[in-house]
Amino acid sequence: MDNQERQNKEQEILEAAEQEFLTKGYDGARTTSIAKAAGVTHAMLHYYFRTKEQLFERIVDEKFRVMSRSTLAAFGDPSLPMVERVRCGVINHFDFVSRNPLLPRFIINEIVSRPERYGVLHARIGAIIDNVYRGLQADIDAAAERGEMERVDAKMLFISIMSLNIFTFIAYPFMKPLMGELMADDAKFLEARKAENIETIMRRIKKQ
Repeated sequence: MDNQERQNKEQEILEAAEQEFLTKGYDGARTTSIAKAAGVTHAMLHYYFRTKEQLFERIVDEKFRVMSRSTLAAFGDPSLPMVERVRCGVINHFDFVSRNPLLPRFIINEIVSRPERYGVLHARIGAIIDNVYRGLQADIDAAAERGEMERVDAKMLFISIMSLNIFTFIAYPFMKPLMGELMADDAKFLEARKAENIETIMRRIKKQ
């Protein structure tokens, strides 16, 4: 098996594992099911990833790496005005969660059901937030001094953005039957919800 074939097979295992973990949680996930979905033997799966824990951490690392690159990078782009950086951050975060709608519920379930796993998740999330937060508060304060936006606490702003965006997807399954026409078309509803979330955050930070 050449290097490209190895990479392709590893990717197939990771995709199967991601689906297994996100739908069944860590405890419910079975390496035998992952191997079957990936079209490999159980022995081959363990050749690529020695343990279930190692496979889980690889999935977590990849998800937060993508989120860091595609979602929160906008906050740290000094070429954009601060208000635009926040707007792009809201959009990118919403779009990331939209592409990974099972992820928020999975993270919450893991923390509640297996508190010892919080260390793994905290290390990934904390590193991303700390990296973005470093210097951001100073940029916000400077923009506020120039009269470009209201002065806000950067961490409180993150909480507001994540709360608005993530709740949409956590609540979606049980809200949809109650909302009738509002949620009849998934794509239209999510675009409308994203626009609403952007407007809510913009009202908070724009200078009145």
